[in-house]
Amino acid sequence: MKLMIIKPTLLLDKQRALQNLKSMAEKAKKSHVRFRPHFKTHHSAQVGEWFREFGVNAITVSSVEMAMYFAQYGWKDITVAFPVNILEIYNINNLASSIQLNLLVESEETVAFLAKHLQASVDVWIKIDVGYHRTGITWNHLDEIASLAHQIDSSNKMIFKGLLTHSGHTYRAHSRAEVTTIYHETVRRLQAIKQRLTGEDDLNTQISIGDTPSCSIVDDFSRVNEIRPGNFVFYDIMQSNIGSCMEEDIAVAVACPVVAKHRERYEIVIYGGAVHLSKEFIIDKKGNRVFGYVAQLQEQSWGSMIHNTHVSALSQEHGIIKAESDFFNRVNIGDILVILPVHSCLTVNLLRKYLTMDGETIPTML
Repeated sequence: MKLMIIKPTLLLDKQRALQNLKSMAEKAKKSHVRFRPHFKTHHSAQVGEWFREFGVNAITVSSVEMAMYFAQYGWKDITVAFPVNILEIYNINNLASSIQLNLLVESEETVAFLAKHLQASVDVWIKIDVGYHRTGITWNHLDEIASLAHQIDSSNKMIFKGLLTHSGHTYRAHSRAEVTTIYHETVRRLQAIKQRLTGEDDLNTQISIGDTPSCSIVDDFSRVNEIRPGNFVFYDIMQSNIGSCMEEDIAVAVACPVVAKHRERYEIVIYGGAVHLSKEFIIDKKGNRVFGYVAQLQEQSWGSMIHNTHVSALSQEHGIIKAESDFFNRVNIGDILVILPVHSCLTVNLLRKYLTMDGETIPTML
């Protein structure tokens, strides 16, 4: 089917996404862990329905607003994997009255506020920093963690569930081996906390981990209770560069019209800039900043990445592709080129709806 594309358009290869989903669901089942995928990557109730086919009944989101959106579509067990914003207590209470809501905390102030203002029971996880240093209580602050766990456990509106982390430093890894090392270090650190809480403090403690590199590369999750990957459903150049996936696993791309060519620099200008692709980049082996790799549109999907060709610069609407002479000469103004994104989560957030390869439009929550 020939797709009608006249502006930057987010393409979705549904078959690739379903295969990614199937692989992760089977891996979780094999390790006997709860599969609670993060829905912040796809943002879509329609895409979310695909997960039910693989037995998913509990999900993760990144905001109260997103939890409200997916709750409208029948999701009844939702973790908001972002520290509680106490200013949203009205919406938190509305959600807690209608679904099984899981909240994330890391401070006594927040827990005290919830104890005073919650109107329905919620499950509560403590956010642990195992090395990413974005948020959470540092993993070896055992007394602080234990004190907070007891504060949660003493409330009649909060049920202490356990320890939740996001090992985001795996995204800075340069090999599968490095990701595996970070994963095992993460589990050792969380197990040390669990031993303290279940041993000395008699608290039933679960462990939840969530980064896509670890969940894609590691095979055995038997020492945790739950995995929450999100990006895996689409993957992207960043994940491919780490080794989390193969190029052919990447399930979204941006179709961009060619609007100009500059032979003196072998540069192709596309309608597709930072407002479509984001300004995320990787550094390739030659030291180049890469804002996306380039492929050509095919009838059922898109082809392999073009050798020695990449998006080298972005402004708001413009993208600049640095190309070799053979490919440069084959491309004409008015052609459609496909850009594989560096970070699919941000690209989806920017473009807000999908066009599948069979011509179906799928909206997101935005």
